[in-house]
Amino acid sequence: MAGIEVDDTTADELRALAEAAGLPLDAYLAQVAEEKRRERALAEGAEIFRRVTGAPETVAAFDAEYGGPGQAQTAQRAA
Repeated sequence: MAGIEVDDTTADELRALAEAAGLPLDAYLAQVAEEKRRERALAEGAEIFRRVTGAPETVAAFDAEYGGPGQAQTAQRAA
């Protein structure tokens, strides 16, 4: 692996994983890196979502715009 040093055991494991995936090692590592980027982006997005939806002012603004849970249930029954 150019520019990256790993111990022989790790290198052998990575080669075996790449072979099992039917990919050359460099393509396999690129795929793993992309998957990890997606996982990180998803985790960051989930954290932002939790912060925003957990903020009382956000919930109040949503309820004011779209109706709170009680209003939504009443509207559904009236329909």
